[in-house]
Amino acid sequence: MIEDPYRFPSALGEMDLYLLGEGSDRYIYRKLGAHLCELAGVSGTRFAVWAPNASRVSVIGNFNSWDGRRHVMRLHPGNGIWEIFVPGVGNGELYKYEIQDRDGKLLPLKGDPYGTLHEPPPGNASVVFDTSYQWQDEDWMRRRKVEPELDRPVSRDFADELVGYIADMGFTHIELLPVTEHPFDGSWGYQPIGLFAPTQRFGNPDDFRYLVDRCHDAGIGVIMDWVPAHFPGDEHGLARFDGTALYEHQDPRKGAHADWGTLIFNFGRREVINYLLGSALYWIKEFHIDGLRVDAVASMLYLDYSREEGEWIPNEFGGNENLEAVEFLRRLNTEVHAHGATSFAEESTAWPGVSKPVDAGGLGFTYKWNMGWMNDTLAYMSEDPVHRKYHHDKMTFGLVYAFNENFILPLSHDEVVHGKHSILGRMPGDDWQQFANLRAYYASMYAHPGKKLLFMGDEIAQRDEWNHDQSLDWHLLQFMPHSGVQALVRDLNRLYRDVPALHEVDFDGSGFEWIDWNDSDNSILSWVRRDHNGGHIVCVINLTPVVRDGYRLGVPDGGAYNVLLNTDDAKYGGSDLKHTVIASEDIESHGRPHSLQLALPPLATLILQPAHEET
Repeated sequence: MIEDPYRFPSALGEMDLYLLGEGSDRYIYRKLGAHLCELAGVSGTRFAVWAPNASRVSVIGNFNSWDGRRHVMRLHPGNGIWEIFVPGVGNGELYKYEIQDRDGKLLPLKGDPYGTLHEPPPGNASVVFDTSYQWQDEDWMRRRKVEPELDRPVSRDFADELVGYIADMGFTHIELLPVTEHPFDGSWGYQPIGLFAPTQRFGNPDDFRYLVDRCHDAGIGVIMDWVPAHFPGDEHGLARFDGTALYEHQDPRKGAHADWGTLIFNFGRREVINYLLGSALYWIKEFHIDGLRVDAVASMLYLDYSREEGEWIPNEFGGNENLEAVEFLRRLNTEVHAHGATSFAEESTAWPGVSKPVDAGGLGFTYKWNMGWMNDTLAYMSEDPVHRKYHHDKMTFGLVYAFNENFILPLSHDEVVHGKHSILGRMPGDDWQQFANLRAYYASMYAHPGKKLLFMGDEIAQRDEWNHDQSLDWHLLQFMPHSGVQALVRDLNRLYRDVPALHEVDFDGSGFEWIDWNDSDNSILSWVRRDHNGGHIVCVINLTPVVRDGYRLGVPDGGAYNVLLNTDDAKYGGSDLKHTVIASEDIESHGRPHSLQLALPPLATLILQPAHEET
């Protein structure tokens, strides 16, 4: 028996069509795209796509010999939604849309903007996929708070191995470079073409769900990079989808990024906003993602981003702010938080209130990346220690603005590519000094206000730049300097979680106090971190390869201080100049009545805690 697809009524109700037309359907991915279903007792797949300026849209695949005459879709007048139910089309079927523009001209075949899986290159068809995954992370999802603080398929065995390693190292979260489908490997996912599909490079959508499930079972949150700033112009993608500038702007002064050769979403079009918001909520709802890191926010906020005079169009008030993008980001963050997740802005300018609430006039992100801290401190650490006293302000300036936003301190993939060297490779001196510098830097980062982010390989002191075509150099862990850095990062993660003063008051000046920011001649920095209950730690950093014997340091309280961490410890590969317990003296220093006399190890960071405070 051959079923007639046109005997089946629309599966989209009146309210569905109203919300789609209004561009206000939060879960638009449940309506558009390809969905396995049963209608009138017949199994098949319902297809729906937005193409308001097309004169004809057909779904094609092996099921109809890729013949666009066989399954011409029906148009819902008024909102540009084309829909059809095709009996017998099941899980794993390849499909595309064949579209004729308003003049009847046949366009390049298009993948599904709402496709949940795409076939591997060189093919670019979408794939019907059964999304009935059985989640096991109910406890995690109940506990989740709004404000928490390789070119190979990711098999489930690999997911287990990865989660085991992350848990052993003590990381609280993992952040994934974009997992959304993308045509070009070398873009690392930052030029997405399928905002609803995990890339097939890592398996199928359920393999990705399994990875998230395993992370949650181990108490690890999952953040993913998400890219609403631009999309590539590949002909099978969103570009001129129905023969018109549907998702992008018609005018290249608003619709194209010359730097990246990509197109900019039209943030003033409600259907495009619905598409993007639907994508964000899709990952949070359907994949249980805990946070979205939004890439290239600055390129969205400024109409003149990377443009010369005459290459951009001012807003209605004559300014360079993209008011439509601002409104989109506020809506995005409101929805993300309402769904129990967090948001992170990669934003490098002085735009005010990036991580302030929307109702307080901010953009509403939970956190903002602190690019200034990253640039300044890496520049300082690359200096030969003999010259560091002339660049001391690069290590202190970040505290001038540290509490203006909810900052993340990021050492991301961008810092270990394109000739910048690895983080270890930026450190000056011989091999011993490079590793000592790296250890001191990492510990100073953990003791500094702000949440922390390391890129994979940083924790083993990868020597070479990151190369997406090959694995990290795990074999380096057989050598002590590398295994020592890994041990240090593991201990820093444990210490960070166990000591409230290191993490409780990150975004308020009451959690930080300088002891001495001005000892540039010795290249020494020292400060106090406090928790909500008044408990504190002391951090002191010697950024020269010279032992500072008899160094006097004023401290808040009298009594003994324990050394919680010393990056010069032999177990980390250091020279093992160390204290265990240090008794304070009633000698005034740095404006405090009590002080410690220390032998500061070379190129090292010490973290101290009053002995009467429990670790």
